Amino acid sequence: MTAKIRPAKGAPYARIRGVGGYRPTRVVPNEEILQHIDSSDEWIRSRSGISTRHWAGPDETVTEMTLEAAGKAVADAGITAADIDAVVISTVSHFKQTPSVATEITHRLGAGKAAAFDINAGCAGFGYGLALAKGMIVDGSAEHVLVVGAERLSDLTDLTDRSTAFLFGDGAGAVIVGPADEPGIGPVVWGSEGDKADVISQTVAWDHYRDHPVEKFPAIRQEGQTVFRWAVFEMAKVAQQALDAAGVPAEDLDVFIPHQANMRIVDSMVKTLKLPEHVTVARDVETTGNTSAASIPLAMERLLATGQAKSGDTALVIGFGAGLVYAATVVTLP
Repeated sequence: MTAKIRPAKGAPYARIRGVGGYRPTRVVPNEEILQHIDSSDEWIRSRSGISTRHWAGPDETVTEMTLEAAGKAVADAGITAADIDAVVISTVSHFKQTPSVATEITHRLGAGKAAAFDINAGCAGFGYGLALAKGMIVDGSAEHVLVVGAERLSDLTDLTDRSTAFLFGDGAGAVIVGPADEPGIGPVVWGSEGDKADVISQTVAWDHYRDHPVEKFPAIRQEGQTVFRWAVFEMAKVAQQALDAAGVPAEDLDVFIPHQANMRIVDSMVKTLKLPEHVTVARDVETTGNTSAASIPLAMERLLATGQAKSGDTALVIGFGAGLVYAATVVTLP
């Protein structure tokens, strides 16, 4: 007789229970970037909307920034680290291939023997983490999941590249995802367009630098216009699909938190989606820069901390970037 596998017994739904963020203490204005490229403050602002960004110091590693953000999220959720059953960290800028950042965080945070792993989904990493956390909770393999986006992109910035030198910042954003009696995270619309993988990429692989140590350290490069067109037109469609999947029309939305890649992309998506004027739009990129996987939770944390958004608001979040990968969903803010 064939054995029958017992079905999982998880929570009916999941939602974000708490949020935390960490921004490095050093603030880098455009004037400092202009020491390395032939440009102007006006050009950078008009091109990206960025006026400042945070760059990490020697002690503000991916691990340390993650710990700071995670601790705040745990406190905000009203739980203890011992209540965490899984740790998911999205990063592309932790230079140690193994072990994962997540395993160290689990130990140092005090999360016991929680499952722990890193993911590499670029600027869509936070959305990928939410999807995984939601699945674990509904499946029953976890009750509380820590999801973090953490980056030190200043380490991967070519200060002489006029197209990217001004874009990137550092930081970490974290959320606790837990059980809920009603849907708090909608269906996740995610995917990839691997035929465009070279549009945003690392200049050379690590083994190339090993074999040619005198060459310039690897950095992130991108085809700006291609990324802009893809983000504005294709990602607006994905965002709309997420609204439709959640059954939330644009007029019922309270907050829009897109990946903080570029202010022009944010504003163009708002226009394409025809969002009503009452919708609060995250524009954290102005003072934080593009922090990849950290950008959405950092922007979420700031909106809540400043009162621009409130607990219980309905928010559309969408991340998109290197790969090219994307993930969008509708969430209830903690």
